[in-house]
Amino acid sequence: MTMDRLKPGQSAVIQAVGGSGSLRHHLLDMGLTPQTEVTLQKTAPMGDPVQIKLRGYELTLRLDEARKIEIGAVYQKTGVETRPLRYQAIDHPAVGEQSTVETDHPKKTEGIPAGQPLRFALAGNQNCGKTTLFNQLTGANQHVGNFPGVTVDRKDGTIRSHPEATVTDLPGIYSLSPYSSEEIVTRRFLLETKPDGIINIVDATNIERNLYLTMQLMELGIPMVLALNMMDEVRANGGTVRVNELEQALGIPVVPISAVKNEGINELIDHAIHVARYREAPVRIDFCPDNPNQNDPLGAVHRCIHATAHMVENNAKAAGLPVRFAATKLIENDPIIEQALHLPEDKREAFEQIVSVMEKESGLDREAALANMRFSFLEDLCRTSVVRPRESKEHKRSMAIDRFLTGKYTAVPCFLGIMAVIFWMTFSGIGAWLSDGMAFLVNQAIALLDHGLQVLHVNAVVHSLVIDGAAQGIGSVLSFLPAIVTLFFFLSILEDTGYMARVAFVMDRPLRKLGLSGRSFVPMLVGFGCSVPAIMATRTLSSERDRRMTILLTPFMSCSAKLPIYTMLVGAFFPRPYRALAMVGLYVFGILCGILYAGILKLTKFRGEPVPFVMELPNYRLPSAKSVGHLIWEKAKGFLQKAFTVIFLASIIIWFLQTFDARLNVVATPGESLLAALGGIFAPLFGPLGFNDWRASTALITGFTAKESVVSTLTLLVGGDAANITTLFTPFTAVVFLVFTLLYTPCVAAIATVRRELGSGKAAAATVLIQCVIAWVMAFLVRCVGLALGFA
Repeated sequence: MTMDRLKPGQSAVIQAVGGSGSLRHHLLDMGLTPQTEVTLQKTAPMGDPVQIKLRGYELTLRLDEARKIEIGAVYQKTGVETRPLRYQAIDHPAVGEQSTVETDHPKKTEGIPAGQPLRFALAGNQNCGKTTLFNQLTGANQHVGNFPGVTVDRKDGTIRSHPEATVTDLPGIYSLSPYSSEEIVTRRFLLETKPDGIINIVDATNIERNLYLTMQLMELGIPMVLALNMMDEVRANGGTVRVNELEQALGIPVVPISAVKNEGINELIDHAIHVARYREAPVRIDFCPDNPNQNDPLGAVHRCIHATAHMVENNAKAAGLPVRFAATKLIENDPIIEQALHLPEDKREAFEQIVSVMEKESGLDREAALANMRFSFLEDLCRTSVVRPRESKEHKRSMAIDRFLTGKYTAVPCFLGIMAVIFWMTFSGIGAWLSDGMAFLVNQAIALLDHGLQVLHVNAVVHSLVIDGAAQGIGSVLSFLPAIVTLFFFLSILEDTGYMARVAFVMDRPLRKLGLSGRSFVPMLVGFGCSVPAIMATRTLSSERDRRMTILLTPFMSCSAKLPIYTMLVGAFFPRPYRALAMVGLYVFGILCGILYAGILKLTKFRGEPVPFVMELPNYRLPSAKSVGHLIWEKAKGFLQKAFTVIFLASIIIWFLQTFDARLNVVATPGESLLAALGGIFAPLFGPLGFNDWRASTALITGFTAKESVVSTLTLLVGGDAANITTLFTPFTAVVFLVFTLLYTPCVAAIATVRRELGSGKAAAATVLIQCVIAWVMAFLVRCVGLALGFA
C-alpha cells in the first residue's frame, strides 16, 4: 500500500521510499525514512497536494510523490502519547554562562589574534527565524517573510560591538545535499570560503528535523555554535530542552535564544567569537554506534563510513574537502563530490564493494541508510534531552485558520475575496484617498514654486525647464506613491503571516496543468508589487525548467509601477463607481494572457513535468510591525529615488526634445519639436491600434526606462495638466492603450534582472521582443472586437 491511499486523520508507518534521484534524496532528508510514522492531516481543495505530519512538523507533497512511499497497516491514532521522562515539565538549567566558557572550551595558543578579521556563516532551515537573528546580530534590516526560501541573495553584515567580525546570511536549507539552488549556494560558500565559524540556528519547536542539518554542518569541521531559537515558545507551551545534555552530546556550544525578543543574543555572540578565535571545531562528528553485530544496520553504516573515509582521505585533502563530509556524501551518491575526489578505478571498485556490503547488512540502500542513521541518532538524542511541549497555541490557531483558508469549498473564494479587498483598498479605498491628498499637496507645491519663479522674473526657458520639465514630470508620478505603498503593505502582510505558502498549497494543482508548481505562484504574486524581486524570488524553485518558465510569465503580472498609468487613464475616462472594476479587469486580463502564454510554452519550449511540490507550511504568525514598516519604507525610498533620478532625467530629456527643434530653437508648438520628429518614426506602428499620435508612441518609449515615466511624459506632452489627457485619447482608444501598456516590455531594471537570472543577453532581448509583440497583438484584438461591437 502506498501513502497516497491515506485519508485525513489516518496514520501509518513508512516501509520503503521508492523513486530515484535528487527527489528521493530530498524526501529522505526531510525525514521520510523507513519506520517513520506519518499522519495525513488534510488535502488541498482540489484533492492534490496533501499535508502530512511526521517527526513533529507538517510537510506538503503531491500524490505523485506519495505514491512512491510504501506504508504498513493503516490505523487511527487515539489519545496523546505520554512518556513521563520526555514530556514531564522540568526547570530549564542554567547554561553557557560566560564564567564557564573557558573551562568548557579552553583557549588554544594557535588561536586568531584579537582584532583580526573573523567571518561567520549563519545557516539554518527555512522558517527558523534566521533572518530575524541576522538583524539582531548586525543591527541590519532585511525583509522577514514566512514563505520558504525568502532569503535568496547573499547578505553580509558586521556583528554589533565586534567590527572585526562579519556574518553572511545564507539561504535557508534542509540539508547539504545538492537538491535546490539554495543548498548548492550554501554548500559552495562553506566549502570554498571556509568561514572562521558557523552560527547554526535551530527551531526549538521543531528540533529533531532542524538538527539533521546540524549533523551535516558539524562534519565540515568548522568551529560552530548552535543557536536554539524560539525557546520562549517551547517554555510557554510546557516544554524545555536540557541544553547542557544537548551540548555534551553534540560537542558544540548550545545557546538558547529568542531572536524576536532579542534574548540570549549577546551570549550567542560571545560564544561564536570564542570558538572562531580559538578554532574550536566540533568535538564529535561520528553519530553512529560501532556495533560489530552484522545484523545492526547502524553498525553497518558506521563501518562503511569509516572504511570509505580511510580510503578517500588523500583524495579529499587534495580536493580541499573535509574527509568525513566527503565520505558521507560519496556514499550518498553526491555527483559533485564524486567528481571533485577524482577517484581512480581501483578505488571506485573498492568503494562500490564497501557500499554493497553495507546495503546488504543494513537492509537499506545507501541513501536511506545514511538518512536513517542520522534520524536514529536524533531520535535518541531528543528522547533524553528534549521535553516535548504540548501543542502550541500558534499551531492550534494555524490549524483552525487553515480549516477555513485552505478548506475544500472556502479556499479559492477566500483567496479571491482577499485579493479583491486588497485591490479595492488600493484603488478605491485608502490608496485612492491618500493619492488624492498627495496630488493636492503636489499641485500646491508646484503652484507655489511657479509663483516664486514669476516673482523673481526668471528666464522663460529656465522657468519652463523647472515647472514644465522637472516639477510636472516628478509631481505627476509622486501623486501615485500612496497607492503603490498601500499595495506593498498588503502584500507584505500576506507574506509575513504565512498566507503566501497556503496560496501555493491551494494553487498547485491548477498551476500544474500549466506546467508549473504551486511554488511558482508566490513569485508571480510578488510580481504585482515589483517584477525585479519577483524574478529574483524564482531562485527558490529547485527546477531550472520551472524557474525559467516562471521568469518568462512574471511580466504578465502587472507591477505597481504601472499603477500611475492605470490610475491616470481610468480616472480620466471611467466614472468613479466603475474605476475599481476597471482596474481589476486589467489585472485579470493580464493573468488570462499569462495563462495563455503558459499553455504555449508548455506545448513548445518547456515540455515535461513541473518540479515536485515538497514544502513546509509554517504556523501563522502576526506580522512584525518593524518588518512591514521597513519594507514599506524601502519601497517608498526606492520609488522616490527612481522619481528623482531616472524619472527626473527622463523628464528633463523629454522637456528638451519637446522645447527645441533640430536647430536648437525654441518651438512654438510641440508638433515642431525634436520629440515630435522622433515619435513620428514609431507612430505608424500604433496606427492599427487607434492611437497614431507621436505623443503616445513617445510616452511608451520612455516607459522602457521606468513605467512611471509614461505618466510624466504624457503629462508634459498634453500641456502639463493630466486632465488634458482626454484630448489625446477617446475612451475606447484609452482602453486599447491600457491593454498595450499592461502587456508590453517591463522596465529596464526588470530586463536586466531577467538577463542576470537567465544568464543570457539574447534571452533578455527575446523577452522584450516577445512581450511587445504580445502586447501589440492583444491590443489589436481588443480594438477589433471593440470596432465590431460599435464602441469606436
